[in-house]
Amino acid sequence: MITQDDLGHLNGIEVFDVNGERIGPIDQIYVDPESNDPLWVTVRTGTLSFQESFVPLPGARLAEGRLIVAVDRQRVTQAPVRQTGAPLSHEDADRLLAYYGMGADDGAGDGAMTRSEERLVAGTRQEPTTKVRLRKYLVTEERQITVPVTREEVRLEEVPVTAGDDSPDDDVAPPDLTLYAEQPVVTTERVPVERVRLTKETVHDEEVISAPVRKERIELETEPTDEPGRPG
Repeated sequence: MITQDDLGHLNGIEVFDVNGERIGPIDQIYVDPESNDPLWVTVRTGTLSFQESFVPLPGARLAEGRLIVAVDRQRVTQAPVRQTGAPLSHEDADRLLAYYGMGADDGAGDGAMTRSEERLVAGTRQEPTTKVRLRKYLVTEERQITVPVTREEVRLEEVPVTAGDDSPDDDVAPPDLTLYAEQPVVTTERVPVERVRLTKETVHDEEVISAPVRKERIELETEPTDEPGRPG
């Protein structure tokens, strides 16, 4: 059900019939003088800008920025009353109610015209900006570690000779000694150090947007009649 709370969403939106066929954009909105609930909208259905048809709002609904009405397009285009910018009279309202098979409580004409204006309705939509994936690559770094090593050295050892000791033959050379020393050996091993995963977080920010809006104005037009003046 369309109520006065929906007035701000009706300005200029597209109207679709009960079968999902496009009828046209909304031009004027007519409301109940007591409840201020919308009763009728006019839709531009012809090739000329002034060719508009009245569409009843009982049974209509808003969906995805569209107004979906409870009648079909052909019935709208053949409606008996065409809008030319004038208020809807009681006689025309009765003709429309009878044409659409509606009761007197479903719509009314009070000679009033609704002035509408556009308002900025802020919203957001999500758009993809960046794709992120995990990729591993190797980085070579220089590292230093201290390795303890040992080596063998030659040391002369002098032993005093005492009387009665058998002296070795000085002409026989002692066997050669082989000295050993440890050398550092570097190897690497692969060990796990950490796990990395992708996560998302929402960052709240504010942006200022601007857009032009239109609003209607209602003026009183008068024109002289051709009726002769009455004699005094």
